[in-house]
Amino acid sequence: MDEAAAAIADPIRREILTMLRGTRLTAGAIAAQFPISRPAISRHLRVLRDSGLVHDDLVGRQRYYSLDVAPLRELRSWIDELHRPTGWEHRLDALTTEVYRTRREHRAEQENPGRHPAEPENKENSA
Repeated sequence: MDEAAAAIADPIRREILTMLRGTRLTAGAIAAQFPISRPAISRHLRVLRDSGLVHDDLVGRQRYYSLDVAPLRELRSWIDELHRPTGWEHRLDALTTEVYRTRREHRAEQENPGRHPAEPENKENSA
C-alpha cells in the first residue's frame, strides 16, 4: 500500500496512470504528452513499475506500458474504511432514518385517519 500511495503522490505519475487507462502506450508516446525530458518520464515509469501499478511488455524494439490497478485495492479499502461511519456517527445515522420514517408514517396517518400506516389502502370495491 505504501509503494502505491507514494507512486500516486506525484501529479505526473497520476496523469500517466490516467493515460494508460484502457490502453497500452510506449514510453515515447507517454513522453510526448509532457513538457519534461524523456529521462524524467523514464524515471516516473520506473517508479510506477516498481510499485506494480504499470507493467511493461517488450514487443520488438518497443516497450509498451499498461495499467494494473491491483496495488490500489488495499489503498482503496483503507480509504473506504476512513469514510465509514463509526460509533456515534453510525447510531446517529440510524436515528435520522428512524425520525424520517416516523414523520412519514405520522403524515400518512393525518391524511388517512383511522387507517394504520402499515396497512395498504384498499381502492377496490369488495364484493
